Amino acid sequence: MSVNAASSATGALTRITLTGFLTLLLIALMMGANHVAARTAFNHGVDVVTAVTFRSSVTAAVVALILWQQKVSIKLTAKHRKNLLIIGGLIAVQSVCLYSAVARLPVALALLAFNTYPLLTAMWARILYGHRPERMVLMAMPILLLGLALALDVSGAASGLGAAQHWGQIGAGVAFALAASAIFALALVITQHEAAEVDGRLRTFTTMATVAVLAAAVASTQSGFHMPTSSTGWWGLICLTLLYGTAFTIMFTVLPKLGVVGNSAIMNIEPVFALVLAWAILGQAIAPTQLIGALIVVATVMWLGLRKH
Repeated sequence: MSVNAASSATGALTRITLTGFLTLLLIALMMGANHVAARTAFNHGVDVVTAVTFRSSVTAAVVALILWQQKVSIKLTAKHRKNLLIIGGLIAVQSVCLYSAVARLPVALALLAFNTYPLLTAMWARILYGHRPERMVLMAMPILLLGLALALDVSGAASGLGAAQHWGQIGAGVAFALAASAIFALALVITQHEAAEVDGRLRTFTTMATVAVLAAAVASTQSGFHMPTSSTGWWGLICLTLLYGTAFTIMFTVLPKLGVVGNSAIMNIEPVFALVLAWAILGQAIAPTQLIGALIVVATVMWLGLRKH
């Protein structure tokens, strides 16, 4: 999910047509499939920085074509240029953290931990701008955390390993997912307060271009790009790139014509799609109690997203 797309969820709720609803589900499906494809690529030689570079470069190129075709003005103030660079840097780190979580955890669990960002958005808004959290956000906090605790099997009971051994296996992945959530939330708050006037297509282009440049720079200072070691890995890398780019193309070309606000809480069903796809493609499965926790997290985040402002 993009900081620019997600930030538009703060707008007023609009009535969604059946076509708009199905389109949003399609985007959520592609975003979930993107992470499953990423895990496939990681299992076959691709490293996180390579995946982020390829995904962001292609998406930036696609959005650049949209900017050119739709003749979007690219004039920016000095303030906007500075803040867009900050946002791009944050999303670069967030992208690496989230893919690092996907590489270490079952895909659905990584996305569920990441989906705590609505709570962290309220936290950053309070810290940076003095905004008091909405009552509904405070009410949702314990419910979401309970669901996350069940989904992650914090006690290790579902895995049968015990807490210490279980967290020895998932601790790093959970830390990466929560770091991605916190950084994404910070980028959202900065976007909403410092760059909301910038066209969403232009924000997405500058963000993706910044991410691509930073990721490529990191790769060049290390051992270069780690390309797939098998045809399966190549398919994973190609699919994660195409799925991500296609989802964003639809987001900025189709959704506006359907009268759907750039992002909707419906898209937060992404972890459910990821859960099904990861089970079918990667053989990843979670215990029934974890599934209940996952549904609690998704339902709570959707409830927050559907609230009226």
